[in-house]
Amino acid sequence: MTSSSFFDIEPLDCGETCRCAMDACALCGKRLAEDRDIFMYRGDTPFCSEECRYRQMESDDAGARRNRHRHRHEAPVAAEPARVQIAANVPVAI
Repeated sequence: MTSSSFFDIEPLDCGETCRCAMDACALCGKRLAEDRDIFMYRGDTPFCSEECRYRQMESDDAGARRNRHRHRHEAPVAAEPARVQIAANVPVAI
C-alpha cells in the first residue's frame, strides 16, 4: 500500500473561470504551500494559519450574534388571512 498526500490528488477540471478551492486561504488569499499545514473550518474551508481560521470563526460568531439580536427585536409579522376559493360560481355569504 502506498501512501499519498492531499497534494498528490489530481484537481478536477473546473475550467478557466473556476478557482480551485484548496489553492488559497479563504480569508487572506495567501497561497497554500505543499509543505505547510492547512487549517480547515466547517469541513471544506481552508486557511493558511490558525490565526486566519480563528478570525473567520470570530467573524461567523459575531454575524450569528447580530442575527439573533435583530430577530429578537423585530415585531412579529402578522399573517394575512388565507383566501380559499370554495367552488366556482358559488356566491359566498359574508
